[in-house]
Amino acid sequence: VLRSKPVIGYLHTGMEKTAEDLTYLQGPTNVTRMDYAAPLFTELTFSLAVEALLEVEIPERATWIRMLMCELNRMSSHLLFLATNAMDLGAVGMMIYGWREREEVLRFFEKVTGLRMNHNYIRPGGVAADLPDGWREDIQKILEVLPERLEQFDVLMTGQPIWRERTQGIGVITTEEALALGATGPILRSTGFAWDLRRAMPYLAYDQVDFDIVVGTYGDTFDRYAIRLNEIRESMRIVEQCIEMMPDGPYRTEDRKVTPPPRARIDESMEALIHHFKIFTEGFKVPSGEVYTSVESPRGELGCYLISDGGPKPQRMHIRAPSFVNLQTLPHMMHGGLLADAIAVISSIDPIMGEVDR
Repeated sequence: VLRSKPVIGYLHTGMEKTAEDLTYLQGPTNVTRMDYAAPLFTELTFSLAVEALLEVEIPERATWIRMLMCELNRMSSHLLFLATNAMDLGAVGMMIYGWREREEVLRFFEKVTGLRMNHNYIRPGGVAADLPDGWREDIQKILEVLPERLEQFDVLMTGQPIWRERTQGIGVITTEEALALGATGPILRSTGFAWDLRRAMPYLAYDQVDFDIVVGTYGDTFDRYAIRLNEIRESMRIVEQCIEMMPDGPYRTEDRKVTPPPRARIDESMEALIHHFKIFTEGFKVPSGEVYTSVESPRGELGCYLISDGGPKPQRMHIRAPSFVNLQTLPHMMHGGLLADAIAVISSIDPIMGEVDR
């Protein structure tokens, strides 16, 4: 490979422009469709941006629910990567196994949010609904099964000679190149640079939980695979701590200007009915200003730049999508390699094209 050029735009849907015609309450419905493998992270960064402009603090329980759900989503996203990455290189069995484990997490998401993907669950002011009865037991079942399965994946791929030949020393990128190109997430960490927003710039309650930042050494395709595999284990550690430390209390702010009244109140109070009607038809107004918030998605730094003119809809919204930024590392990784290794390099970036094109 002497030269390569990513050609994008075939999945463009204009979501950033669409955001200008949606109220802040409708916003998560739009942004959740960008990274459809990890939709909760886009909902989170959008909601954090709105809350920063509103200067609204959400309840502690809502913060921990967000963290719990995002780490489960990180696990499901990385399991999808393991499945598709292996299939791209011919390990078809792993496609079935990765999909099988991911299914257990999606089943839990469906129980909590009503949907397997594109949840519209994390919203400005908190989350859409509290965790259902039996949520601890449901997650414990997932955590009990996964460790043994991850060890099986190690046997199937990590120590497998053909897998190592297809990935080690392939698609190498240095720390300097990754930083110059703005690459984040597993791509940057594969070079040995331990940059993770959960630790470097803590948000939610990440400064209250214990976890390790997984880094590589050589910046190659194998390191990027190994990092994602081991990040599943770290996310499991965080989820276990979320279960133990989950506080009681409301799952969303009780600030009347941001959240609708409880459903039970609508049948009892005309004022509550009017409040509910106005929230969902007109939305709530956000003070003028601009803000940038970012979170560590499974693919790297996911940011939301939001401008408000004081109305109920954003004047401008821009998403700093890690898949879009990371994709420009492709020509550097592929240069000088074999054409047969191109698919391994592309797969190791783990790009989601809905997030690239937006």
